[in-house]
Amino acid sequence: MSGSLAGVRVLDLSRYIAGPFCGQLMGDLGADVVKVERIDGGEEGRRVGETVAGDSLFFLSANRNKRGMALDFRDEAGQKLLARLAAKTDILIENFRPGTLERMGLDWETLSTINPGLILVRITGFGQDGPLSQHPCFDGAAQAASGVMTMTGAHDGPPTMSGVFVCDYTTALYATIAALAALRAREATGRGQVVEATLMDSGLALLTTAIPEYLLNGAEPPRLGNRDRYLSPSHCFRSRDGVWIYVVAGNDAHFPRFAAAMGMPELVEDARFANFVARNANVSTLEKIIDDWAVAFDGEAILAKLHAAEVPCERVATIADVVSNPQVIHRRQIVDVPHPVLGHVPFQATALRMSETPPTISRGAPGLGEHSADVLREWLGLDQAEIGGLQADGVI
Repeated sequence: MSGSLAGVRVLDLSRYIAGPFCGQLMGDLGADVVKVERIDGGEEGRRVGETVAGDSLFFLSANRNKRGMALDFRDEAGQKLLARLAAKTDILIENFRPGTLERMGLDWETLSTINPGLILVRITGFGQDGPLSQHPCFDGAAQAASGVMTMTGAHDGPPTMSGVFVCDYTTALYATIAALAALRAREATGRGQVVEATLMDSGLALLTTAIPEYLLNGAEPPRLGNRDRYLSPSHCFRSRDGVWIYVVAGNDAHFPRFAAAMGMPELVEDARFANFVARNANVSTLEKIIDDWAVAFDGEAILAKLHAAEVPCERVATIADVVSNPQVIHRRQIVDVPHPVLGHVPFQATALRMSETPPTISRGAPGLGEHSADVLREWLGLDQAEIGGLQADGVI
């Protein structure tokens, strides 16, 4: 057994981030993931962002551990071939606009008839139905619609998008979790099911207490910049040599240690800062005291003091800092992913760790249609003449 999902077949029809990253996670866990793309240029993600040796780093980041197949989705023969592949797969991932799969003759009733054990993972912006279901959606739109954006940014600034695609990646995680749960359920029932994950729902899941606070108390959450929403002090402070350090010392166990490390143990006795409720009420005054203290020391000295006192804090890292971080190096979280031209390209390793069936990276992202013939031979048993005919007809 080469991975937890060894023997599981995944047909990945998705593009951009949420769907492809879901498929990549399954590939990391050992599934045989086949990425199916449009025959005319492949998925749009191949043309996004910075490139290396002609390949988009954006595309490479979400499509390792997959084999590649190119197919004419608009052709009736291509759609029939896709149905035959679906009959042989365990998990099918798609993130088309709602109704697209149905127009291809691959509605759930048809798919579950030809493959009762199929798990269909449907990833969309807003869901398969409802008033917003037909709206096109990318991560930024989901952050806006879900309320994530209005909670992000400086208190006196505009709503701000997160620096990373939080709704996309969260959706990929929810889709993967649900698909694996559906696999487990299939062991008992023998039947597959539809798994839905949306960027909007995933954004809502990130709101912590914002919805009940509004519905119960009518309180809209303010934008707090770098402040923690619940505990103070939790903020970025700048050292004498210009190092930004994020300190999280808001609970009643950490604040006395923080005050002592600052050489100001008397702060704990000050009624304005005696407990987390008081500190939240007087956060600006407290932060001014910490700002004045921090600018008197270099960053490394502050970090040494606070780490010795077991106060949660870390340097606000640049990417240059991240790739040289000894903890990142120790955990081997930057790995070489195979690449056909360069030999390898450095990327983040999977965040999954397992003692008995660890995730592995066996191949980089596929070239467009690179494995079409192999997949048709292995999954459908087609011979070379049949495969050649499909190629001649422009189906694959």
